[in-house]
Amino acid sequence: MPEQLNIAFFASSLVSAYWNGAATYYRGIVSGLAARGHRITFYEPDAYERQKHRDIPDPDWARVVVYPAAQESDALAALDSIGPTDVLIKASGIGVFDRLLEEAVLERKARSTAVVFWDVDAPATLDRVRADPGDYFASLIPRYDAIFTYGGGEPVVTAYEALGARLAVPIYNALNPATHHPVPPDSRFEGELGFLGNRLPDREARVEEFFLKAAALSTGRFLLGGAGWGDKPMPANVRYLGHIYTRDHNAFNSSPLAVLNISRESMARYGFSPATRVFEAAGAGACILTDEWVGIDQFLDPETEILVCRSGEEVAQRVRELDPARALSIGQRARHRILDQHTYAHRAAQVEALLTGKNVEAGVTP
Repeated sequence: MPEQLNIAFFASSLVSAYWNGAATYYRGIVSGLAARGHRITFYEPDAYERQKHRDIPDPDWARVVVYPAAQESDALAALDSIGPTDVLIKASGIGVFDRLLEEAVLERKARSTAVVFWDVDAPATLDRVRADPGDYFASLIPRYDAIFTYGGGEPVVTAYEALGARLAVPIYNALNPATHHPVPPDSRFEGELGFLGNRLPDREARVEEFFLKAAALSTGRFLLGGAGWGDKPMPANVRYLGHIYTRDHNAFNSSPLAVLNISRESMARYGFSPATRVFEAAGAGACILTDEWVGIDQFLDPETEILVCRSGEEVAQRVRELDPARALSIGQRARHRILDQHTYAHRAAQVEALLTGKNVEAGVTP
């Protein structure tokens, strides 16, 4: 493959984080690759009102193509328009014609084009496929040149390899220090604990346990941001803020005494799956509380860089015991660790090495 790659990336959205929690992950990966000299065209459907809730304009580090999402021919037309490409990436969870595209991109494989499946929800994908041996995706896995995942560590790698993956590699979330960094506290987000996350089926029970239960056991002010929670019963000390645009993420992370990370159930079960908010909050210097999952210490040190909680009661206790000086110290340590080891510049270098190495060249089985 040439040193400068021409990459076509089909995913949910680069320009909108509305019902699209992977937006800042895509932005970090794509901008990091662009900074290394690669050319990326990002294809996203006009779906779920994301274009009406854009967080950013089209960036100068990628070409964004928004295609209609009314019928299958729209998605296929977008695929047919890409022209010569070194790497063709299909991400999971686009939400519109996923199966169609996952099958169709493989028809574009050639000696000059590597095809990669980028799974941003590998635990859910693997659970689905293993529960149903007839699932269409099972037969596609060995045909991709590589499977990249949003996280999951060795459990996800082993599971994908058992299903015939040629190469499975976690590309973890990270920090873009140009977009996520400390800012002065904002009175809109003052409180003792903030949580930011959309309402999703395999997250809701854990939000009830680690956030809403903790709030019920506390007298402090709790802040909830994210889409879909409007009709959820909440304790009186919880203030629901609705969708928080990415332009306000720094203020949301910099203002409360602490912020909370809650993993989706499947990601907590597999482990090694730090959410985007962990790195964004650390980049802002926030003191982070998190539910427990295997692999935390690969990214941040428990007690000195992040506080691990095993229940809602423990979250409430941590908040009661936390003082501003200790919160500041934990947040500063976390920020230094992430800047040193876990930025999107680190991830882009990893992806580049994989895409230009022999293991991922089109048609070559490692």
